[in-house]
Amino acid sequence: MKQYDRILFVEGSDSCRAPMAAELLKECTLKHPVDVEARGLVVLFPEPLNQKAEAVLISNGIHMGDYISKQLAEEDFAENTLILVMEHLHKEKILEKYSTVNPEDVQVLTEFVGEELEILDPYGGTLQSYGLCYETMRKTIKKLADCLNGEEGTEKPQ
Repeated sequence: MKQYDRILFVEGSDSCRAPMAAELLKECTLKHPVDVEARGLVVLFPEPLNQKAEAVLISNGIHMGDYISKQLAEEDFAENTLILVMEHLHKEKILEKYSTVNPEDVQVLTEFVGEELEILDPYGGTLQSYGLCYETMRKTIKKLADCLNGEEGTEKPQ
């Protein structure tokens, strides 16, 4: 597997799943230092983390402070940057809109770690749906950390 120096998690608005994924990966121990950030495909104005996502993170001991969403831009596509999106639709939009991106460096997060289903967007749902999103994301990010550390298929049952 190619070694990346930077990982960008990308979703629609950069106010829930992408920052959640970035923060979860930052808490993992990686063998190679990686800069981890989140971006949105459509950030009309900077906004804070979704309140329900923030509540779920805080209840799991993760405090993101003054997080503000950021728009994905051409300059984000540097060499050795892996773009992990939450949905196939996000991947398609990036490949259509940004000419400088290497298609091999844009992957659906769940497929990248060998899962079939996308991580569903809890937007507009109950606090419980955000909690379920967090739990799914936590397991997926653990698999991602294993992949980045060259330990594919060695996940230990919990």
